[in-house]
Amino acid sequence: MTREGPAAGRRILLHVCCAPDATVPWADLESEGYEVLPYWYGCNIHPADEEARRRDSMVRLKSIMGGEAIIEEYRPESWLEAVAHLADEPEGGRRCSLCFRLQLDAAASAAAAAGIGMLCTTLTISPHKDVDEINRIGTECAARHGLEWLLRVFRRRAGFLRSVALSREYGLYRQKYCGCIHSIRRDVELSKEECR
Repeated sequence: MTREGPAAGRRILLHVCCAPDATVPWADLESEGYEVLPYWYGCNIHPADEEARRRDSMVRLKSIMGGEAIIEEYRPESWLEAVAHLADEPEGGRRCSLCFRLQLDAAASAAAAAGIGMLCTTLTISPHKDVDEINRIGTECAARHGLEWLLRVFRRRAGFLRSVALSREYGLYRQKYCGCIHSIRRDVELSKEECR
């Protein structure tokens, strides 16, 4: 089941791709009356020190916002193995869709284990992501675990720009790439082309 409106007093697990992107969704959901439990899954992030830096930023945001959070242990091996056959896919292609699925399925599993019946993600705040694909995958993952998916596009109403301002105000680390080893490789190749 997919829900589009607020449900005051309901608990919701918010899948967090990065702390800056979580600022607006977290605040907006709380202002609507949701009890938000953020969920950090960084297994797609490379290298390990980058994941640690982003996780530390998530912990900082949690201390600012208050409350609890689920922080998954960093285990990149399973993610790398799952996407290996799509290493040469372009950014925004099938590898990204599989990455969304791996993250959102892990989040749905965590929500079900915590007894939380609703799930949402911060991924839809990015102007670089396919929000229809994210919401489709999120709906499927939520349903597979018996949960409701809260359909949101957080980049609406200048959400992304608000998140940039809030992350600066809060002193959060703002990364320069999505996180995966394949996006680093692409960015390095683009930088080399610019130097020619």
